[in-house]
Amino acid sequence: MARAAGVGRGTASRVLNGSPHVSLAARSAVLASVRDLSYVPNAAARALVRRRTDAVALVVTESDERVFGEPYFAAAVRGIGARLGEAGFQLVLVMARPGGDEGAAQTAQSFLTDRHVDGVLLLSLHADDPLPELLEARGVPTVCGGSPATTRPRTVVDADNLGGGRSAVQHLVATGRRRLAVLAGPQDMSSGRDRLAGALDAAAEAGHPRHAVALAYGDYSEESGRRAMAEVLAAGPSPDGVFAASDLMAVGALRALRDAGLSAPHDVGLVGFDDSPVCRHTDPELTSVHQPVARMGRVMADVLLARIAGDEVPTQTVLPTRLVVRGSA
Repeated sequence: MARAAGVGRGTASRVLNGSPHVSLAARSAVLASVRDLSYVPNAAARALVRRRTDAVALVVTESDERVFGEPYFAAAVRGIGARLGEAGFQLVLVMARPGGDEGAAQTAQSFLTDRHVDGVLLLSLHADDPLPELLEARGVPTVCGGSPATTRPRTVVDADNLGGGRSAVQHLVATGRRRLAVLAGPQDMSSGRDRLAGALDAAAEAGHPRHAVALAYGDYSEESGRRAMAEVLAAGPSPDGVFAASDLMAVGALRALRDAGLSAPHDVGLVGFDDSPVCRHTDPELTSVHQPVARMGRVMADVLLARIAGDEVPTQTVLPTRLVVRGSA
């Protein structure tokens, strides 16, 4: 290609790599030879020279059903993929099923730490996940979307789960609800614990101590919300205000309420968390705490790209949440 353009190999290389230190005539000649010869750079060879792959892995520690079936993950991937695409990086999805076989986990760890990717994004971390610490120890730039309940990874991007749980219960109290229940998320995740803590703080401030708030637990899924709501109703007395830690749990709670002959908002005010598209398809439409999931994905990607470039980044970035009031409460 350099011969066809009548320039040296160094000049051709500078043109292909976007260097400004090339004359206009030389640049035009090289680009013409690229077109004439249908030249395509060898990505693998360039990666070896630059010690970069221009690829980032997204690891999601959940079942296939949840990753491909729940709106949260779709929004996060959309935000991450858009930002990485703008920066010229490829996104590689790695599934790390919770409780999966040890061999599969070792294969995933080897892939992530053997320089197949320039950095790693982690979503939906649970308390017993060793991956954040392992990746940092191996020198792999890593950013976590949320964190396990028991540890704080080096770099975390998250929504204000504490404030979101607080605003949900404050709204229930402000609308006259007095018998409160919380359908909490998984307690091995910081999001589940923080949403519960914020809800209980707001209840206590309104004169409802922890023992006066009915509690049941789920895993953010619709079925777990149905079971948790049924558990609260069976224990009695029936609450008149319910905060569910995810929109899908709130949808399950609506099913259980209807099975018990109760309706929202007439008998029970119901608030979810996520402000996902499902909120506008329930009857009544679901009041929910909005967390900016797609934006969180973009911020995660931005922070990781900065780490890959060797820049200093904040240890923790927390994005605000807000309550969106609809018909259920």
